[in-house]
Amino acid sequence: MELASARLLRGQIPWRGLLLTASLLTYWSPLTTAQVTVDAVPPNVVEENSVLLLAHNMPQEFQVFYWYKGTTPNLDSEIARYIRSDNVHQTGPAYSGRETIYSNGSLFFQNVTKKDEGAYTLTVIDQQFNPIQTSVQFRVYP
Repeated sequence: MELASARLLRGQIPWRGLLLTASLLTYWSPLTTAQVTVDAVPPNVVEENSVLLLAHNMPQEFQVFYWYKGTTPNLDSEIARYIRSDNVHQTGPAYSGRETIYSNGSLFFQNVTKKDEGAYTLTVIDQQFNPIQTSVQFRVYP
């Protein structure tokens, strides 16, 4: 006698129904993805040294990402962008010549000055054109 044709006792769940339920829950549940974050390494830097704004949990697939000075992205505060499809880095109006943008989402500053201190914003545009935004800040000491 097959397992599927066996009579169910009270309180038992049919195994096919259980498998179907598990399959549907797996299919309907959106994948949880880690949130994009950025760390300043180091968070406190001495003038004329370097700091790396290290991006974590970048989406596997994205269209473009932008780095801005400050917490409110606008054209004037854009430092640089990376366009994935063309593997191209482009600089913006806030670029000083001391920043290096990396394809992993990170931004490196050389020879920091007191003017560099403050907040920076990373905006990622994913494959579905959804913006993902996070900010970080670092301090500069003499």
